[in-house]
Order: sequence, then C-alpha cells, then structure tokens
Amino acid sequence: MLRRASPFLLVSIGVALLLGWYVLYTQRVVRELRAAARLQGRLSSRIYSALADTGSSEGTRLQALLDLAGQVRESGVPLVLLDPEGNVADTANLPLRLVGGALGDSADSVTVQRMRTADSLALRAYVDALDERDAAIEAPGAGTVYIGDSQLVRGLSTIPIVQSGAIGLLLLFGAWGLRERGRAEREKVWAGMARESAHQLGTPLSSLAGWVELLADDPDADPSVQRAVTHMQQDLARLDRVSHRFERIGRPPRRDAVELGALVDRLAAYFAARVPQGSRKVIVRAEHPDDALVIAGDQVLLEWVLEVLTKNALDALGGRGGEVVLSASPVAEGGARIRVRDDGPGVPKALRKKIFEAGVTTKERGWGIGLALARRIVEENHGGRLVLANEGPGATFDVILPG
Repeated sequence: MLRRASPFLLVSIGVALLLGWYVLYTQRVVRELRAAARLQGRLSSRIYSALADTGSSEGTRLQALLDLAGQVRESGVPLVLLDPEGNVADTANLPLRLVGGALGDSADSVTVQRMRTADSLALRAYVDALDERDAAIEAPGAGTVYIGDSQLVRGLSTIPIVQSGAIGLLLLFGAWGLRERGRAEREKVWAGMARESAHQLGTPLSSLAGWVELLADDPDADPSVQRAVTHMQQDLARLDRVSHRFERIGRPPRRDAVELGALVDRLAAYFAARVPQGSRKVIVRAEHPDDALVIAGDQVLLEWVLEVLTKNALDALGGRGGEVVLSASPVAEGGARIRVRDDGPGVPKALRKKIFEAGVTTKERGWGIGLALARRIVEENHGGRLVLANEGPGATFDVILPG
C-alpha cells in the first residue's frame, strides 16, 4: 500500500516545498523592495534638503554629494567607475571575488580594495560584460559609470528557470503517479475477478470430488481407471488449493520455513507427468544443490508463482517441444534465487519492459493477470523481486528472495 501511495506522497511533498520556498522568497523580495524604496526616500530627502539650503557653503554641498554617494553604495547595485583614461577609479557592491582566478559572489570591502586595479582580469572581464549589455553611463568630467545587476535582479532572472524546472519535475511525478495508480487499479480489478472465479469453482469441485470418490471405491475398476482416478484426485487437490489461494493475498505475509529444493522438485514432477510425450516432447526437470536451501515465506503463494512461470514456459513451447528447467540456488548477498527457464522463442522486445503489467500478454486468449499477480506476491508478500533475466535463448524468469 505504501509503495502505491509513494508517487502521490512525493508529489505532495514536492508541491509543499516549492510553495513554501516561493512564499519565503517573495517575502524576501518584498523586504528588499521596501528597503530600496526607503533608500530612494532618503536620497530624495537629502537632495531636497540641499536644494532648500540656499545659504550652504561649498563644503556643505560637497558633503551632501558625498552623503548621496554613500547612500548609493547602500543600494546594493554593482557599480564601476572608469576614468577618462579607462582606469578603474571607484567600485561599489561588486559581485566578484578572486578565488584561484575564479569569479564568485562577494561584496566585502577587502575584496573591493583588492580589485581596484586595472590589472584585475576578473574586474576587467566584468566591465567588458557590462559594456556588451550597454550598461554604461557617461559622467562628463569623471569618466564612465557601469551599472550591474543587484543580487535581487540576479535572483529574479534565475527564479523563473528554477520554477519551470521544478514544475516540470512535479508534472512528471504526477504523470508517473497517475500511471502507477491506473496500474494498481487494473491489478485490483483482475484480482477481484480471480477471487470471484475461484469462488465459483467451489461447487463443481465438490461435485467432481464426489464422483471421483465413487470411482475410487469401485473394487472391480480396471487398473488404468484406478491410475486415472489417482491423477484426478491429485488434480482436484491442486484445484482446491488454487481456489483458496486468493484469500492469502492482502493478508499479513506468512514466514514459514520453505525448502526450495523440495518445492521445485514437486512442481517439476507434477508438470512432467502432464506435458506432451509424443514426437514433440517437452521435458520438465528440476535443479538444486544437495544441501537444503531454506527461506522464510509462504509456500502456497510461492508455489503459485512458480506455477504461473512454468505454465507460461510450457505455453511458449506449445507445438514445438523443448525443455523447461526449474532451479533453486543461493545468492552471494544472502537469500535464494528460483529460476524458471525455457528454450522457447522468448519474450518480444516490445513487451519486455511492460511484461509484468496487468493486461499485458503474448497469448491470443490470455488475460495478462498471471505475471502481475506473481510479481505482487513476490514483492509485497516476500519482499523480493521478480525479474525477466537477459539470458537466452528462450525466456528466463528469476524470483529473488531475501534470506
């Protein structure tokens, strides 16, 4: 359930973070704009005071100009003054710092003093960039003033790009979440149909069991009939287990000791007795180490997974003969791997990436539910993985289970 809800959880967290960051940033922009407005007010106030003081001396007017220049520095707008000869005469609020010859963001006075030289390549490159943007203002008698972008302007120029990227990612997450939700809904529908089908099997199974019991009790029955009755009883027992398997899905997973060698042996023997043995013979066999290979899991559901994989392998060999191998082996990182391999035509490349999706099938009359349910059993009930291995010829499915 958590796996299915994760896309929506990620999208919700992403939207909340984006909105929170946007609110914080806009509040910062508002504060800086208010500070800029207050600075303009102080500039205007100083200008009006100087204009109103008609009796002020030359020194007072000079001080007023110096005050205005200081307040301009407080605005945070980068400024470079070049004298008529092209040398750096003054700087303010430079967004530059020399760190091993690289440019960085800074505005401290020490850095400003170090960069007040025409030999500074970083500063010269900055002035050239401003000149290309036509950010120069002629100051008759003083030289040329170059105006750069403040930190606020630089932020506002990059924020839309960041926001567009973030919104794009959120849209991708949203599309992925909707796709996952649709897949989960399809699996739910298929599982419901399978439950109902299993429920409907109950009545005919009970009736068949009664008829088989009558045949088994006949002392005069032919030996071939007795052998057939024995196989029928095995098939009825298996059908009865199948009809009750769906009740295990969605419940807390069981952690019984399952010996995988015995499991693959039993399934291989069951299918080997029921496959064609004519000119196009199909061989079903098992492989596993001599030592016991035990994992914690639900034997009934694991048997179901292997039945799905084995039946698919047999269907792939239909009409051509071949071999199906069920094997169990330990893995280096712990746990075990159950492999079902056939030498049939394999899975088409176009379906390899979506073969485990509900409704996807290579059979003309297939429902496309078997592999989807098998993956759900392996992942949700056992914490493992069901993968289509890239090993040929034919198709190879690996059930990787934790220890």
